[in-house]
Amino acid sequence: MIKKISLGLLIMALSTSCVSKKIYNDLENKFTDLKKENRSLADENSELLKAKNELEQDQDALKNDFAKLKLERDKWLADYGALNNKMDLLNESYKALEKNSNEALQTNMSKNRDLLSQLDAKGKALAIEQERLNKSSQRLQEMETLIAAKEAAMKKLKETLSKALNSFEGKGLTVEQKNGKVYVSMENKLLFNSGSWSVGSEGKKAVVEVGKVLGDNPDISVLIEGHTDDDGFSSSGPIANNWDLSTKRATAIVAILSENKAINKQNLTAAGRGEFSPLASNSTAEGKAKNRRIEIILTPRLDEIAEMLNEIN
Repeated sequence: MIKKISLGLLIMALSTSCVSKKIYNDLENKFTDLKKENRSLADENSELLKAKNELEQDQDALKNDFAKLKLERDKWLADYGALNNKMDLLNESYKALEKNSNEALQTNMSKNRDLLSQLDAKGKALAIEQERLNKSSQRLQEMETLIAAKEAAMKKLKETLSKALNSFEGKGLTVEQKNGKVYVSMENKLLFNSGSWSVGSEGKKAVVEVGKVLGDNPDISVLIEGHTDDDGFSSSGPIANNWDLSTKRATAIVAILSENKAINKQNLTAAGRGEFSPLASNSTAEGKAKNRRIEIILTPRLDEIAEMLNEIN
């Protein structure tokens, strides 16, 4: 705008009567000064616009901050209101508690007495249970000692039998200890002829030696099992089947053992297993020979251990 005014003045001055050079120079100097002033004002206007933009940005930021502060204020006011309500409720509760303090104290004391009584009863019950556990632990230790003693006794029995039957070694007789029991196994070649349940002289000697050891151990339970191979029998013969034969053979062994007066007959049991508990395959002659046998199974009396278990349970 200033630039346009200056140009207008210059044109008017030139369009009038001729002017002196001095006046012209003065006008030209003024024009130059006006141009400088115009540039200065333009720069100042640019700075002002920049400052305006920055102020507008600051204003927007302040508005956002104000909005956030307003939200925080509203939240604080809400929290303050809630806390104030809680304070009122607490004051009311405190007043009610203070009003009924004596009654509440008596009630609490009564509850405490009940709890102490319950704790005392539980303490006594716990002491009784602890005493029972101590007794059970003691009985377990006694039972372990008894089991160990019976294991040792069975080991000694096995050694005694092995020594007594040493002369029959290699004649189809074996003695072994397993599962807490002692097994005396005699193959039929030592005891019986084929299809017979009559014990031969050599076999009878072996059974008599076993009987001597059993006579010195009256608390041993004795199970005599008869076993056969899977060969069948004619229905017209004196033997019905392998089960019949195995039972007759087991009974024949019991009869020999019963001749020893030191043996408690109540400890003797005869059982026939037939061909249903083989040691080897019946497909070979060797397997059949192993399966035809008498097993004398010696078991320690476990009455005391059973009584201890009942006491623990």
